[in-house]
Amino acid sequence: MLGVPLLWLIVVYLGSLASLLVQSFYSLDDFSGLVVEEWTLSTYAQLFTAANLAIILRTLGMAAAITLASVAIAFPIAYFAARYAAGRWKAFFYLSVMLPLWSSYLVKVYAWKLILAKEGILTWAFAKLGLSPLLDWYLSLRVVGGNSLSVSTTGTFLVFVYIWLPYMILPMQAALERVPASLVDASADLGASPAETFRHVILPLGFPGVVAGSIFTFSLTLGDYIVPQIVGTSRLMIGQAVYAQQGTAGNIPLAAAFTVVPVVIMAAYLTLARRLGAFDAL
Repeated sequence: MLGVPLLWLIVVYLGSLASLLVQSFYSLDDFSGLVVEEWTLSTYAQLFTAANLAIILRTLGMAAAITLASVAIAFPIAYFAARYAAGRWKAFFYLSVMLPLWSSYLVKVYAWKLILAKEGILTWAFAKLGLSPLLDWYLSLRVVGGNSLSVSTTGTFLVFVYIWLPYMILPMQAALERVPASLVDASADLGASPAETFRHVILPLGFPGVVAGSIFTFSLTLGDYIVPQIVGTSRLMIGQAVYAQQGTAGNIPLAAAFTVVPVVIMAAYLTLARRLGAFDAL
């Protein structure tokens, strides 16, 4: 019974990755624009040029920031659902978390683009509150700003957090539900404050769920190119670089080398997550 799915996995998925890896060791002839099918490390050396290295570091920074923000937002929601929600409230929780996943990915991104645009509701709200000068000052900042929130690093960050947040909440909620209530009560009986109980009991036992959720948010951000393409600046991320090199420039080896970067990063990250027992919370 497992033969057909395993064959599909080996041929289609692993075969495609193997082909990608092989092509990353090829190079592009600068004169003819043709791929030279001779093994070389020159394409990987191009990843360490200033422009390409900036793309990699920018993507890693964005993925890390989105993961940390998702943890900060998702943890109290998941804790409330695991400890206090029951019956209809638990059903309402699952429906609220899953409902955004039922709508189209592109519809959500374009909806956020309209929300963050100069004529959008956020700009209108800032104007009504008399905070337009504050918004203009923030948008003037070089790293996080732009002409509007819809074409800024901040806009990209907000959309990513919104889209990936359910993938962080659900594993964390599953992990926190496994924390025995008796341990929390025992900690309080022994004189621990709520902060100490959280630090020494809840957080260590729920940490695998945090790591499990971060696998989704971190890896999905590394490879995504649609969100930064629609809501973002002209500064590329890895997904956009792959798209540009493969489609516009026709540099298949460099596109393949860019693709190997998140694969290697996630392989190391998954190895660490496995040692932390994160897969037990999936």
